[in-house]
Amino acid sequence: MPSAPKFTVIEGWEKLPAGYVHKDVDGVAVDSQDNVYLMTRQDARLIVYDRDGNFLRSWGEGIFTQRTHGVCIGPDDMVYCVDDGDHTVRKFTPEGKQVMMIGVSGQPSDTGYDGKTHGSVLRGGLPFHRPTDAAVAPDGEIYVSDGYGNARVHRFTPDGKLIQSWGEPGSGPGQFRLPHGIGISPDDRVFVTDRENDRIHIYSRDGKPLEMWTHVQRPTDISFDREGRVYVSELWWRPGQESFTNGKIKYDLPGGVRVLDLAGNVLLHWCSADREAPGNFVSPHTICVDSRGDLYVGEVTWTFGVAKFGVREGTHTFQKFARG
Repeated sequence: MPSAPKFTVIEGWEKLPAGYVHKDVDGVAVDSQDNVYLMTRQDARLIVYDRDGNFLRSWGEGIFTQRTHGVCIGPDDMVYCVDDGDHTVRKFTPEGKQVMMIGVSGQPSDTGYDGKTHGSVLRGGLPFHRPTDAAVAPDGEIYVSDGYGNARVHRFTPDGKLIQSWGEPGSGPGQFRLPHGIGISPDDRVFVTDRENDRIHIYSRDGKPLEMWTHVQRPTDISFDREGRVYVSELWWRPGQESFTNGKIKYDLPGGVRVLDLAGNVLLHWCSADREAPGNFVSPHTICVDSRGDLYVGEVTWTFGVAKFGVREGTHTFQKFARG
């Protein structure tokens, strides 16, 4: 079993250019050089930094809607951007040239979704209805969690042709209530974070169910390091909210980060009710680990903190943690 990691927050790491804002950071990924890619809202763009936080470039302005939702980087450093407001996944070069789009811009599939509640999704549908995340396998196959208005995982060839889909709405085996994040582990399994069901599904690459982890909280994203650790970002549950599997929430359950091994053993559970303090979390939405084991966590602080629950405006939306 790998050891429990230790991290230190690096305050002031991100050198955000003048005039740039991101009240929500909904996606983070690193390339083969450990450059860091942030998918942001307010304004919607992709921002690229080196590993020391120096600004390199940005792109995507005027392309993405205000409902960007995730980013991943393939083995060849191509960049895949998920836009749940546009119902598309777009593939770009690292410099921002679009080379492929999966889905039809502005056209959601028919799932019965009412646009408001997760429980309104009546059936699994074709790609896409508000997709949430993407992952690229070593052989170039693309996996997409199709989550807010659907309840499916879609598997594509490297050139974007649909191979298969699986999942239906619900809380039983093989069912989802907001498949929110997706990742491919070093041992070639597909992990899907089933956010509103408080669990993680694990599949073979061809969609065969292998295992389910239920000892997580409202998981939003997943990442893996080279030593066999699994990093999960977990969203805040407030009293009175309701999990589809655990029922009405009685207590304040802060969002945070959970680190496990590939067998599901918990190595670290990191959260605090002191959400606004540096190094703690308001609303973790995306997580990534680089080749040196440093950790990056993006938060939708505006959407799930400031706008709804009285979190102080200006509270962190993105943090880097050095592994020590």
